Amino acid sequence: MTNSSNCSETDLKLYYAITYTLILIPGLIGNTLALWVFYEYMKETKRAIIFMINLAIADLSQVLSLPLRIFYYLTGMWQFGEGLCMFCFYLKYVNMYASIYFLVCISVRRYLFVMYPFKFSDCRRIYDVYISIVGWVVVCIGCLPFPLLRLDKAAKNKCFVDLPVKQLSLPISIAMTTIGELVGFITPLLIILYCSWKTILSLKENNSASRDLGEKKKALKMILTCAVVFLICFAPYHISFPLDFLVKTKKIKNECVQKVISVFHVVALCLASFNCCLDPVIYYFTTDEFRRRLSRYELQDSIQLHDLSYVRRSSRNILRKDPMDC
Repeated sequence: MTNSSNCSETDLKLYYAITYTLILIPGLIGNTLALWVFYEYMKETKRAIIFMINLAIADLSQVLSLPLRIFYYLTGMWQFGEGLCMFCFYLKYVNMYASIYFLVCISVRRYLFVMYPFKFSDCRRIYDVYISIVGWVVVCIGCLPFPLLRLDKAAKNKCFVDLPVKQLSLPISIAMTTIGELVGFITPLLIILYCSWKTILSLKENNSASRDLGEKKKALKMILTCAVVFLICFAPYHISFPLDFLVKTKKIKNECVQKVISVFHVVALCLASFNCCLDPVIYYFTTDEFRRRLSRYELQDSIQLHDLSYVRRSSRNILRKDPMDC
């Protein structure tokens, strides 16, 4: 029984390592390109661009921690200290709930922009900055229980999935999982579905001008894409989360049920990490400007302009230099 359990744990860790390796390069390239495009695109639009930038930052922060995760799951030993272990562990959940938050913000912003264009078209971008800051603060505070419940001085050279969970009473376990599910999943899901439903209804109205109809279709495309990414990446995790929490806190004691839940939770966690690759898909397929700037000619022009500006700055610095210094 012990050999079978060890074999199963080794297989699960290998699955983690393979999945994170597959996510690493596309996630790094996709989100780096996204930030570069958004930096150029910021001056031209107010349509949820601040939220997209924050979503890309959240994804990139998790992607940069993946090499440490891959190393651990391949070697089985954590050699970088307890602090870095807890930070990387914490970062995964911050990324997940920050992604959920900004997917909701993108959906709501596009919905409001299309449904109430006169009221929200002149909305100052600074408001989106404030909303983003509040979101980061709330998410960072809300995710603190994840590492705090895993702090254990006895777990030397162990990290991530191997960290033990502190034992809690059943009422506290149920209360924590219920709050997490309601705030972190069910409420955001209902908001995104509401925005989708109201935008679909508005498309059926016959009094919309052709231009308004086109804008509504673009908004619906983005909102529905956010909903699909949300359901693919985060629904499985939030189904498995309360079950896995009950397993880890020894509230579910049947070994067969424990094994099924543990395997399902591993798959769900990996799907949750795939949002780092899928979020750039939202930008590419739902934003015309994003596709245009990534086209071959636009890319060449941007690189040439960047090189030209660099040469001009270098020339000015040389001219300003005192001849006596030569």
